[in-house]
Amino acid sequence: MNGTVYVTRRAHFSASHRLFDPSFSDERNAEIFGGCSNPNGHGHNYTIEVTVAGPPDPATGFVVDLKRVKQVLQERFLAFVDHRNLNVDVPFLRGVNPTTENIAVAAWRQLAPHIPAGTLHSVRIFETENNFVEYKGE
Repeated sequence: MNGTVYVTRRAHFSASHRLFDPSFSDERNAEIFGGCSNPNGHGHNYTIEVTVAGPPDPATGFVVDLKRVKQVLQERFLAFVDHRNLNVDVPFLRGVNPTTENIAVAAWRQLAPHIPAGTLHSVRIFETENNFVEYKGE
């Protein structure tokens, strides 16, 4: 087989955040970020999809063992963000406005070096059923 196969692992996490720029006034933050700039924050039940690309191994037929992807996702990302305040509890998001776009980039950076086979192709973060961000790497 000479083609590339894409394998995806999906997981869920719940987290709160506040979207704001501390250099902006409360009014300006409200204008840009709307209700998402509520000083007390708000929460989401997020879905993350991690897609690994590569050729299937001739011996196993796997691009990557999804049990290992699940483990990497849990240890390197979900353990830090699930049931956390993304603005204050997550070391790799400190000083970053935790938009879905920035969460996807951070997830990539946390996961890419630890994918055991194949290549990380994309990270998708669903903030709601209708809104998601996809990041395809650096």
